[in-house]
Amino acid sequence: MIWHSEDIQNVLETLQTDSRDGLTPEQAAKRLESVGLNQPAGKPSPSFFRCLPGQLKNAMTLILSAAAAVSLGFGIYRALQGEGAHWIEPSLVLLIVLAGAAFGAVRESRAAASLQTLNRLSVPSARVIRGGEIRGVEHAVISSLELTPGDIIEMEAGDLIPADCRLLHTDSFQCDESSLIGEPVLADKDADAAADDIAPLGERRNMAYAGCVAVRGRARAVVVETGMNTERGKAALLLEKGEGAETPLQQKLGQLGRLLSLPVPVICAAVVLTGLLNHQLIPDILLTAVSLAAVVLPQGLSATAVPALAAGARRMAAKNAVVRRLSAVETLNNVSVICTDKTGVLTRNRMTVTCLYAGNRLIPVGRDTPLSAGGEALLRLTALCTGGGANAAGGKERRPDNATEAAILSCALQNGMDPRLLRSEHPCLGEIPFDSGRRLMTTVNLIEGKHVVIVKGAPDVLLPLCSAGNIQAAEKAHEEMTGQALRVLAVGYRYLEEPPLEYLPEQLERDLSFAGLVGLADSPRPDTAEAIRLCGDAGIRTVMITGDHPAAAAAAARQLGLLREGEEVMDSPRLAVMSDSDLSEHIRDYPVYARATPADKLRLLKAWQRTGETVVMTGDGIDDAPALQSADIGCAMGASGADVARSAADMTLIDDHFATIVASVREGRGVHDNIFKTVRFLLASRLGILLVFLLSMLLCQGGLLPPAQLLWVSLAAGALPALVLERGSAEEGAMRRDAHPFGRWTAVLWQGGLIALLTLAACFAGSRLLDGRSPALGETMALATLAFSQLVYAFELRLSRSLFRTGPRLNRYMMAVFAVSLLLTLAVLLFPPLQLLFGTIPMTGAAWGIVAGLSLVPLPVLEAARGLSALRRRKDSRK
Repeated sequence: MIWHSEDIQNVLETLQTDSRDGLTPEQAAKRLESVGLNQPAGKPSPSFFRCLPGQLKNAMTLILSAAAAVSLGFGIYRALQGEGAHWIEPSLVLLIVLAGAAFGAVRESRAAASLQTLNRLSVPSARVIRGGEIRGVEHAVISSLELTPGDIIEMEAGDLIPADCRLLHTDSFQCDESSLIGEPVLADKDADAAADDIAPLGERRNMAYAGCVAVRGRARAVVVETGMNTERGKAALLLEKGEGAETPLQQKLGQLGRLLSLPVPVICAAVVLTGLLNHQLIPDILLTAVSLAAVVLPQGLSATAVPALAAGARRMAAKNAVVRRLSAVETLNNVSVICTDKTGVLTRNRMTVTCLYAGNRLIPVGRDTPLSAGGEALLRLTALCTGGGANAAGGKERRPDNATEAAILSCALQNGMDPRLLRSEHPCLGEIPFDSGRRLMTTVNLIEGKHVVIVKGAPDVLLPLCSAGNIQAAEKAHEEMTGQALRVLAVGYRYLEEPPLEYLPEQLERDLSFAGLVGLADSPRPDTAEAIRLCGDAGIRTVMITGDHPAAAAAAARQLGLLREGEEVMDSPRLAVMSDSDLSEHIRDYPVYARATPADKLRLLKAWQRTGETVVMTGDGIDDAPALQSADIGCAMGASGADVARSAADMTLIDDHFATIVASVREGRGVHDNIFKTVRFLLASRLGILLVFLLSMLLCQGGLLPPAQLLWVSLAAGALPALVLERGSAEEGAMRRDAHPFGRWTAVLWQGGLIALLTLAACFAGSRLLDGRSPALGETMALATLAFSQLVYAFELRLSRSLFRTGPRLNRYMMAVFAVSLLLTLAVLLFPPLQLLFGTIPMTGAAWGIVAGLSLVPLPVLEAARGLSALRRRKDSRK
């Protein structure tokens, strides 16, 4: 069916749905099962078997496998000639290579699954009518993935259109269809408009298309196409940005890996040359050289970032912060400024009407306090001028548009005015929705047979529009109310002789009679002040940007500890006359910005960025999208924000809570710490292996560790403990340390050297000092010490504070990984068949004692280094 040209009744009959009540839940579930989820076709779900081929195609894996295969073939040939079982070593190498590829596939599939989970969490919602009821927030909104053809949905300014829809009713509805047709023109929509079969997309005024943005008005529509059947699906338009691109940290680690890889070919060439001089067989020499390269090459460093970032993103989602891109988790580590809205972020967003100003006097509002006649008249007008009135696009009751209007309607109900009854007695004929630029909202209601314009909004905007009433007294009352940290709305009205032909602000919002002021309170969240203090301790500035009056903003900021003695509030008019250079110069002087517009937000963001700061910017409305998109971290409100804001942001707060932002920054720093610890561990352990091999080759005319032992210790005592380091939660001190831990690489040198020294000491003790000394005993003790000392090193790195101050703090995951690493190493040392395969021998009690003592040496050494570092920081802080 051609949906845009067909009669609407035929459309509804074809879809077997009702324009008022929609599908039943049973119908919707059956159709969803038939047509599938409402999403474009994407990459297949990640799995171990899909990731394994990519791991096997890794260049080093292929080279190592080829070298092992050549060595295996030559070993089999020698075995057939009766020269011994020389095929065992290359066979082991091949098995370990396969085990390493499987291990990499598990890590990759888990990280990919985490990302898919996060993507599902950030899917836009849709207000759908099923069985005659709106379901979603408070049983009213479902994930847009669950929409199916025939669903009846409601849309308003700020929503992303969730599917291709035929419009049923419209109220000043406009869409931005530039993402679909490529032209930056707003499209006026009209449910009653006709279109012929061949009308291009831009001329189908009775349709709304998936992926476009509702920028004005409201509409009710029936879903006609979902998923890949939508116009967006057909055009394969992808809204996600930066998908698949490496994060800056991955790029930095990749550069580091390439830099450290430069000497590896020279080292491998030296191994080959030494082997030739010692008359070793060429296949064995090549296998040894390639195995050493596979172990010590740091090319996989950038891969450590993805699982760590994905694990951090998953923990953030559990704390009500959903990120859309992994790079956002990384950027959180560097945040130095948080620019935040006040209402709903720093405060509860539970507005309560506490007082009215009518008849030239302040009237307290309470459950047991009756209103005067003037107070009742003011509250009645205010309740009629809300976005929660009867929906012109369908006639059903709508929820209030925001917490302010919900508070007004609640107050009216408490004072004996049923909003539904008010709307039926004084119907709304039309409205001009609230606009952040005008800071006003207007309705035209039929009251006692007369057409009445009701306007409510910011007092400093509305009062100049009034030509009747005691404006001077109202201004004084306004100052008194804002000094109490109240949000204040002014209300005015005007009678019309006849209904307006057009609903234009310049025609309706003039020559008003002043009706009064409404004061609303919104208390701070209980833990906001503590979160702001924690930011200060971490070197992060918190900046409040609000549309409130300067006096109300200042009073709220003082309650939260944001505004100190001598500091000023900057308002939008003063900000407008400042040049960009002056703003950048004085940006640090103002912690609070009042009467701010979305354009002000963007300007403040750019000023902070020009000073070199990394900025989080919060927002919830359609006009906030540019600032959210330009911020280093755009942070949208999940509970109260528009779909457009969430789509433009890097992160969405499910609970709209400032403390959640702070927890996310802490998690970002923790993830950065984890990556740093993982990289530091891998580099130190690989350096230790390299030094052991080179020194033993120089001292003993042969490498200490054969290829199978090299690869086994790298997997069991290197790759597995790294999992613990990259997935740990943020430590207690994450918010008190420098936000940029990378760059302290000198510790890697001495820690790698320490591991090598301990390993060689064990070899020397086994082959020269103990009873029954032999090269085989020394090699076995060296392998054990190398593996166990790495496990101890990883265990110590996992802690950010001294082990003796915090205790081990092992979680189940940490215990499981360390147990597996320990068991794999002990199996090679104790299990006779594996002893035979890996060339190890049983150790005496004295040998085990020496191995244990040497393996534990990193613990006190690293604790001492940690203590010296803390002492140095304390001294620096006193200077």
